[in-house]
Amino acid sequence: MKFLRVGKIVNTHGIKGGLKVVPTTDYPERFEELEYVYLDKTTKLTINKIQYVKNMVIVTFQDYGDINLVEGFKGKALYIDESQRRELPEDTYYIIDLIGIDVYTVDEVYLGKVKDIIQTGPSEVYVIRNDEGKEVMIPAVKEFMPVIDIEAKKIIVKPIEGMI
Repeated sequence: MKFLRVGKIVNTHGIKGGLKVVPTTDYPERFEELEYVYLDKTTKLTINKIQYVKNMVIVTFQDYGDINLVEGFKGKALYIDESQRRELPEDTYYIIDLIGIDVYTVDEVYLGKVKDIIQTGPSEVYVIRNDEGKEVMIPAVKEFMPVIDIEAKKIIVKPIEGMI
């Protein structure tokens, strides 16, 4: 089973088993859509209640209604399984699906693999690292990335002079 990280437990909240979770998703409200999550990819926990406080999600789990039962959860990650992923709009991708994809120019020159994605506001920048460790950054816009094929694990870029 493939897992996707959606948050990290940073502390408890109150005495009735609430947990403060820092979401690691672009859409924190997705917690409301979930029936369950996995604690460190091993323990399936049924969500009982969700609240939002500042930039955190307060989660309580069924059968864990006491602070003493959840104290040991601090510092652990929450995951969903791949079947719980949301459908994304066209030309939108999960970061986990992009990391490690091979990148080529339109002339079939291998540039490397996607190693990181930087959020820059309206668009993203993909960090591509070659086998020698050299990195290039390419804006993730159709003009420079005409083809992103997740299934084939391949991105085709059309760089302008000086970009690479």
